[in-house]
Amino acid sequence: MTPKNAFADVLDAAEQLDADAQAELVAVLSRRLAERGRERVAAGVAQARRELAAGQCQAMTAAELVREAQS
Repeated sequence: MTPKNAFADVLDAAEQLDADAQAELVAVLSRRLAERGRERVAAGVAQARRELAAGQCQAMTAAELVREAQS
């Protein structure tokens, strides 16, 4: 089954649910997406902290960062 077909199958299945079940499905998916987003942010922070600890980067203020990005 291709991802496109799987997506269509999921949509078709969701259409078979009543309105309350559809709303709950949306809520569950939203919570899961939010959690994945938090996990990605946490992983990025952990990576940045490892790089800082290894001396691969240095701490700077927001103003310093903007000046460096503009140069």
